[in-house]
Amino acid sequence: MDTAMKAVIDRGAFILGQEVRDFEVEYAQYCGVARAVGLDNGTSALELILRALGVGPGDEVIVPAMTFVATASAVSMVGAKPVLVDIDPKTDCMDMHAALAAVNDRTRAVIPVHLYGFPAPIGPLLSAAHGKFQVIEDCCQAHGAKVGSRRVGSMGVAGAFSFYPAKNLGCFGDGGMAITDEPGVADRIVMLRNYGERKKYEHMELAYNRRLDTVQAAVLKVKLPRLDDWNTDRRRVAAAYRIALAGTGLVLPPDAAAGDEHVHYMYAVRTKRREGLQAHLKAANIETGIHYPYPLHLLPVFEDLGYREGSFPASEALARETLSLPMFPGMTDGEVGRVATAIKAFGQAG
Repeated sequence: MDTAMKAVIDRGAFILGQEVRDFEVEYAQYCGVARAVGLDNGTSALELILRALGVGPGDEVIVPAMTFVATASAVSMVGAKPVLVDIDPKTDCMDMHAALAAVNDRTRAVIPVHLYGFPAPIGPLLSAAHGKFQVIEDCCQAHGAKVGSRRVGSMGVAGAFSFYPAKNLGCFGDGGMAITDEPGVADRIVMLRNYGERKKYEHMELAYNRRLDTVQAAVLKVKLPRLDDWNTDRRRVAAAYRIALAGTGLVLPPDAAAGDEHVHYMYAVRTKRREGLQAHLKAANIETGIHYPYPLHLLPVFEDLGYREGSFPASEALARETLSLPMFPGMTDGEVGRVATAIKAFGQAG
C-alpha cells in the first residue's frame, strides 16, 4: 500500500486518476457486473443510484426498519419517502414478504440491506419487480458475499458499497462504489459525481462532487485481491465462535443458506442482558459494539414518517438485544476462546 500511494503522490494525479479507473474495472469484474463507478462514500452510492433512476418527490422507496441510517437518508435526500418494513428474525434482513405487501403505485424501488454481511434472500423481490419497481442492493456491509453463484450487488438494477475503513474491504478514509449492468445508469452516475460534466468544463446539469479520490483507489486496488481470503478467514472465526459459544444462552448469528456465502462484517449475537454483558466484557478488556441501538422509526430524524414504538417489533427486539463481538481476519482461536470464557463467566455469575 505504501508503494501504491507513493506512485499516486509522485504523479500528483489525486482526482480521478488512473488508479480510480483501474479499480472500477477490477471491482466490476470481481462483482460480475458491467460497470462500477467510484464515489466518495456508500451514502452517495445509494443517493446517486436513486437519482440516476429518476426517483424523487412523490415517489416511495421501501427499506428495512433495522439498518444504518444512511439507507433511508439517501431516499429522503432525493425527495422521496422512505417506507419502512420489519425484518425477518431468521436473517435479520428485510422481511421480503412484508416488503412486497408494502408495494403500491408510488413505489419506485425497494432497497434490501445485506445486514452484517448476511446475503439477504432477495429472490422474491427480483421475481416480483419486473415493470413494477427497481431493486437496489445496499451492500455496504457485505463485500464479496454471495447468493448462490452471484455476488451481492449484481442481482438488482444496481448495488451500493461503502469502503469505510472498518469494512471487509476498506480504504484509509471514506470511499464508495455503485455497480450496475445498466450503461445508462452508470453513465448518469459518472456525470452526477463530477458536477454534471460530460467532458472537461462541459457541464450538462446541476450536480455534485462525489468522487472517489485516487489515493483511496490505490489502497483498494492492493486490498481487493485479498478480500476473498479475508472473508474465508472471517467464516473460520464465525465457525469457531459457534462452537465456543454453544450453551451460553446467546442467540448466535444465522448461517447463510446452503450455497450462499456470509462474509461476517459483524458477529452480532443477541441477549436480553446486553448492557450487563457489554460492561462485563469491557472490564475484561474485550471491546464490543451495538449495530444498531435504534431502529430507523425510533430515530428523531424520521419522526415525520409517523411510525411509533411497536410498529416493527422484530426490528425493535434486535435493536434492544444485539451485541457485536470482536470479528476480524487473523483473529486466533485463542482470542475467540478468551471472548467465550468471559461470556461464560458472566453467565455463571448470574
